[in-house]
Amino acid sequence: MGREEEIENRVQKYWTIRTKDFNTVRMNELHSDVSARWVTELKELLPKDRVLNILDAGTGTGFFAVLLAKEGHCVTGIDLTPTMLEAARKTAEIFGVEVSFLQMNVQETTFGDETFDAVVTRNVTWTLPDPEKAYREWHRVLKPGGILLNFDANYADNVRNENQKESWVNPEGVYGHIGMTNELMQENAKITLSMPASEHHRPQWDEALAEKIGFSSWGSDETLGKRVLRENDMSDAPMFLFWARK
Repeated sequence: MGREEEIENRVQKYWTIRTKDFNTVRMNELHSDVSARWVTELKELLPKDRVLNILDAGTGTGFFAVLLAKEGHCVTGIDLTPTMLEAARKTAEIFGVEVSFLQMNVQETTFGDETFDAVVTRNVTWTLPDPEKAYREWHRVLKPGGILLNFDANYADNVRNENQKESWVNPEGVYGHIGMTNELMQENAKITLSMPASEHHRPQWDEALAEKIGFSSWGSDETLGKRVLRENDMSDAPMFLFWARK
């Protein structure tokens, strides 16, 4: 087994254990006014006045997929973890929307070239053993003029600062972790610090990758978390937006 496969298996095992509690937080978020703020941001960033074919890469329990399907778009959600996809399908059923959920590695999909108008992803690139590979794959599956929207944070900074008070929330929380044991906390920290993204200053690093890969334009917004998550945004790891257009 190669290093990349070993890391992927470790990440999948971690999120399999975490699925139930992670889904609780995402459902809290879907039922809160935070979700409306996410919709506002997404509508501002995505092409307007037409139905889009959108890939939600690393969909988890289907948060973005459900929001975008509710807006009338055709959405495909992919994730490596079967239990996450099972929860995502239940979420879509609860909200009465149709989404195609598939088990797939976001770094190496089976989609054809130029399939999607947009790729959206949240809190995924920090978990990947080869983020550049993922960016190249997302560039490949985007149509010309299509846009990538990546929402992420420098979670390694939070781990290095040992700022646990901002990571663990109560069961009614809309952003953060619940149900964490000491063992899971340690595993989360080890995974976070072992990933390539933890070694770089982001989103500037992501912008450099966009140029290297051949996106036509790109940029970032480090105030995104303050607008959307507000008081729930983490001071050590604020949510940022990185966007890139093919």
